[in-house]
Amino acid sequence: MKKIVLLLTLFVSAAQLANAQAYEGKGDQKLQISLNAQDGGTGISSSLDFGLGENMSLGVVATYLLNANDVNGQSARFQDRADLKARFNANIGNVLGLSPKMDVYPGLHLGTRNFGGHLGFRYFFTTGFGLFTEAAVPFARYDTDVIGRENYNNQFTFNIGASFNL
Repeated sequence: MKKIVLLLTLFVSAAQLANAQAYEGKGDQKLQISLNAQDGGTGISSSLDFGLGENMSLGVVATYLLNANDVNGQSARFQDRADLKARFNANIGNVLGLSPKMDVYPGLHLGTRNFGGHLGFRYFFTTGFGLFTEAAVPFARYDTDVIGRENYNNQFTFNIGASFNL
């Protein structure tokens, strides 16, 4: 038990001493890989963000539903499961006075299914590794009458996963 407490203490101390930053400004590059959860399916999502300035970044997001429920007896096709989005983030952790290890980023995205917004939070334990969570919602769908499989990747989504500095 003493060894476990000692190892835990060393880990926490090392994490506190590391100069971990959740967003570094211009030139910052983040890769995020996550579990995507939504009504009717779960999958994987991957995003890549590039820092443009002190509080702005641009990026891309790719999502693929691994487990999609059948709709009216029909299985989801590849085009029903996959989605690609371009996105803009306002990285405001420093504006809110958060620790440099934390970042909050509201943003907008334009994808193959809709135009929407997202809100995310990430926390970095070390200079290269952190965890994040993100929620997204469509503001305007390209097809106003979405039915059945068209609803995949065209609804509220929740992501949780790992974030890496590149």
